[in-house]
Amino acid sequence: MKALQFISPGVMAVNELAIPNIADDEVLLASRSVGICHSDIELLEGRYIIPFEYPVIPGHEWSGQVIEVGKKVTKYETGDRVVGECVIGQEHFGFSISGAMAEFFIAKADWLHKLPDNVSYTQGALVEPFSCGYYATIRADNMDASDTVMVFGAGPIGLGVIAASAAKGARVIVVEPSPARTKIAQGLGAEIIVDPTKSNFLQEVKDLTHGAGPTVVIDASGKPQAMANTLDVAGFRARIVIIGISIGGEAPARLGQIQSKELQVRGIIGSPGVWPETIRFLSRTDVDLSSIVTSSFDISQADKAYQTVLNDKSQVKVHVTNKAS
Repeated sequence: MKALQFISPGVMAVNELAIPNIADDEVLLASRSVGICHSDIELLEGRYIIPFEYPVIPGHEWSGQVIEVGKKVTKYETGDRVVGECVIGQEHFGFSISGAMAEFFIAKADWLHKLPDNVSYTQGALVEPFSCGYYATIRADNMDASDTVMVFGAGPIGLGVIAASAAKGARVIVVEPSPARTKIAQGLGAEIIVDPTKSNFLQEVKDLTHGAGPTVVIDASGKPQAMANTLDVAGFRARIVIIGISIGGEAPARLGQIQSKELQVRGIIGSPGVWPETIRFLSRTDVDLSSIVTSSFDISQADKAYQTVLNDKSQVKVHVTNKAS
């Protein structure tokens, strides 16, 4: 089988490997669509957040089809369409243990979730990043159509926040300077786009909300200045959720506004425990996340897919597909 391996820092190759054998509690899967995440690039560069060893097969945003099940597996059968969680106890699928960037791979049955028939493989491979955005809307005290939501950043996570917020009926304002990304954001339900590089940015937000400010502010950019700006734009008693990640970043912030505006501020990581909800949400709404995927490559060209991510900053989400197996 073909598999992309990270060999050493900065070195990768598509290699021919043996199809892995499964244990009694495992499932053999054929990958169908696998997304590339910024954390995959960190893994390639040798600086992931938990220990790992080369060589390793990346791929933690994926959809696949069941090829074989172990003797103790009763929940799944050959032909099932599934996705799988990537943080399993202390292990990270696609990082500390090899992932889905291969024609075939193995996973524990307990990690998997069935895909509804009306959720495509492309959508399935976006469940992992979308679940993070969806979780942010849950942690914003279950926003609804009464809310005006301001989202900082229209990367994959921010676009998920936008799609989930709009599907819940909220008015969505997006803070993003990239025209290409704002176009995707509008397709997912953003009503208003604000450019944070403009000198009158804060005044524009006040004007758009008639001086009241948004009721929910979510930072998905991971930029310290955006995190600080969430306090400035938030309305009275607004709920602020920080899902963008900035390790060690600094920016001046007027922290007194947390008290003077009676703000609720939460930091969240990932999407713990909400995958079943996320999949049901996708199945029961008209949300179509496929526009987030800006390029697609066959598994035989997986290395070129990563080079595209590294060299073309206009990309939002690049997928690697496997249709032959």
